[in-house]
Amino acid sequence: MLRAIVFDFDGVIADSEPLHCRSFQDVLVDHGLELTEHDYYARYLGYSDEAFFHAIASDRGQSWSSDVIAGLLTRKAVRFEQLERDTSVLFPGAETFIRRAAEVVPLGIASGALRAEIERVLDRADLTRCFTAIVAAEDAASKPAPDPYLRAVALLSAKVNPPLVPSDCIAIEDSRWGIESARSAGLRTVGVTHSYDAAALAGADLLVSRLSALNVADLQHLLSS
Repeated sequence: MLRAIVFDFDGVIADSEPLHCRSFQDVLVDHGLELTEHDYYARYLGYSDEAFFHAIASDRGQSWSSDVIAGLLTRKAVRFEQLERDTSVLFPGAETFIRRAAEVVPLGIASGALRAEIERVLDRADLTRCFTAIVAAEDAASKPAPDPYLRAVALLSAKVNPPLVPSDCIAIEDSRWGIESARSAGLRTVGVTHSYDAAALAGADLLVSRLSALNVADLQHLLSS
């Protein structure tokens, strides 16, 4: 029986990956580094901001101190907010699906995005109240580690009786790193082909092109199959 749904955020609810890519590109220029869209989507999508800067530093032979990375994190967050300001970044159909699903089961988020970024988008759409638990970059290790989903299930479980186990829950993801994270945590998975094609998300239990193509009955059936 389906008892909870846990969403990734960027690339599932929010069409914000292009803004993240542009923000990283803009702050890396000051360090003489180029980040192509291909490299971002092929190598770094799914990382938290901090994990991204550590990864690209390693890949490009940079020895950045913790102070340098802290500065990059601050500048990237500021640039992202500038790009996002006064625009709706929700994928078409995401709001409707979230509202309908929240009427049936508790919802959570397990994301590598910063909490302030998540809440800013949800608040603007009046969707924050639809989510019982939000796990952000500050709360757990980056995917593909299972930690974000394990944390989200634990927070959701504290709000229901009897407690949840991961197999009661379905994760909705847009990347292979996210799918690996959720599966490692014991959740069934739905892959949304917003960021990658179906072949790249072959590890998911169900594939859809958009959230509006889903309904809770589909997810109930997935758990019972």
